[in-house]
Amino acid sequence: MTKTTRSWYGHDYGLSFRMFITMLLLAALYLGFVAVLVALNVALPLLIVIIGVLVVSQYFFSDQLVLLSTGARKVTPQQAPELHKTIERLAQMADVPKPGIAIMPTRMPNAFTTGRSPKTAVITVTQGLLDHLDGPELEAVLAHELTHIKNRDVAVITIASFFAMIASFIVQQFFFFGFAMEEDRGRGRGNGGQAIMLIWLASIIVWAVSYVLIRTLSRYREYAADRGSAILTGHPGYLASALQKIHASMTRSTQRDLRKAESFNAFFIFPAIRKNSFMEMFSTHPSLEHRIRYLEKLQSEIDNK
Repeated sequence: MTKTTRSWYGHDYGLSFRMFITMLLLAALYLGFVAVLVALNVALPLLIVIIGVLVVSQYFFSDQLVLLSTGARKVTPQQAPELHKTIERLAQMADVPKPGIAIMPTRMPNAFTTGRSPKTAVITVTQGLLDHLDGPELEAVLAHELTHIKNRDVAVITIASFFAMIASFIVQQFFFFGFAMEEDRGRGRGNGGQAIMLIWLASIIVWAVSYVLIRTLSRYREYAADRGSAILTGHPGYLASALQKIHASMTRSTQRDLRKAESFNAFFIFPAIRKNSFMEMFSTHPSLEHRIRYLEKLQSEIDNK
């Protein structure tokens, strides 16, 4: 281990296995979905082209749209010297290019990362995060975000969501979209309508199951980013303390502030979920209790090395 690069030691095989199984289930689900569409003579290539254009657009432009919609602005080393210095040092340890840095003008403490690749990544921190956390806690949060960059999580979730987007598109637009279907000889309109309903029902099932699986995958990747933070800082307790402070601040936030932030929960290090919110059942993040427990396990691993 050098002064600038931190070895990615202590691989969590259990976590990797769960992520692998989730991806395998998604692949099986999508293959089944494609088989149904092909069997019912849906013009699948046309559908893939349409969704492909949407995915590519999202992949290449979503990071700028997120920064624009949150009001975050990029800052230079002259405007935020300590923040730049900390991220540059952690980026060297993680062996990734130094990302862009932005600050979001809100009192709610949080952070998120956008960008399709390490070269285009931007880490955004809120002003509230800079005000509420001390040095080691902030460093732990930044290390978490850098791990998302190292693991290419934006690309992974985008790829995993591809056929889920096709299913969602069919569910929402099917009766307004002209599918090119080949009807078997001798079949009347009744059978054609039956095929349409089968496609629609299959799309609903695929969308619902993939919705749960993708959020499960997202939660596992949050654990992986927590582990990366622990490895880079050497002190999992710093991230645990930061998460507890962020959570405490969330509980004091107004319902209006939380509602405004909810649309960006998939990006945040800690989701802004209102009390009794239905979305809590389908969160993209593990619960605070589970994350603290996982970080305590990591501290035990580090102490025993």
